Amino acid sequence: MVFSSFLTEHLSDCTLCPRLCHVNRLAGQTGYCGQTARLTAARAALHFWEEPCLSGQEGSGTVFFSGCSLRCVFCQNQEIALGKSGREITISHLAQIFLRLQEKGANNINLVTPTHFVPQICEALRLAKQKGLTLPIVYNTGGYERVSTLRLLDGLVDVYLPDMKYYSSELSLRYAYAENYFSYACAALKEMYRQTGSPIFHSTTGMMLKGVIVRHLILPGQTRDSKKILRYLHNTYGNEIYVSIMNQYTPLSEFADFPELNRKVSMEEYQRVLRFATEIGIENGYFQEGETASESFIPQFDGEGL
Repeated sequence: MVFSSFLTEHLSDCTLCPRLCHVNRLAGQTGYCGQTARLTAARAALHFWEEPCLSGQEGSGTVFFSGCSLRCVFCQNQEIALGKSGREITISHLAQIFLRLQEKGANNINLVTPTHFVPQICEALRLAKQKGLTLPIVYNTGGYERVSTLRLLDGLVDVYLPDMKYYSSELSLRYAYAENYFSYACAALKEMYRQTGSPIFHSTTGMMLKGVIVRHLILPGQTRDSKKILRYLHNTYGNEIYVSIMNQYTPLSEFADFPELNRKVSMEEYQRVLRFATEIGIENGYFQEGETASESFIPQFDGEGL
């Protein structure tokens, strides 16, 4: 396989994510994400479970990439985060997938867990745009990013959809082996906001065309950490970003080493965090109604659309 100079520059000594693995992925080596330079994805289809301003009625054109540089112990997408599912595709084929999703009526192109494939995605986006791709591009990430990697996307990505998972370094170390998560997530969010600015919505459809939506998933017993995150977001960005407060944490299996995770988030815990968000003045946001943890937010990673 022949790699461009752009790919060679960023993949021969990989430092795309904060893990700084320094592996030569072009030579087949893998770092924390578990992926070589060969582009791998598990699904590409219309997705209806994102925030309303992304999914709408038509769906978000979502591409789920294999591997992950964060890999939280409670991840709902562990099957692909650990690289157990996925098919190898070329950059030109990825560009065609983007165009095919546009033809299906998608509201946007939604790149899920893309960090470790950013150079390949950049090339695919440029190629697809040359061939007529006009949809907004959504970068859907766990928030564990390097600013230098995000700058590669400047001018290519329209909407950033990062998680802000942990305020406490103890929690991020315990659940993601990433003690420095919060500092990287904050720096990443600052760069995302610099690129997009204030949110812009389509005048008739209400779909987000540009902006940042920060997701926060409440964990069992961690409402104090959640409040610290919401206070930081509001003190720093006010209502210039949207905040999506989620209660869909689902204990998918028994955690022998993490017994505190073996339950859903209670309605009282969720309401406590929502009340706090209102009290501090968060106006632009989303919350989830009902027993979302009992619903399936996990699609089949069966290669659909690839």
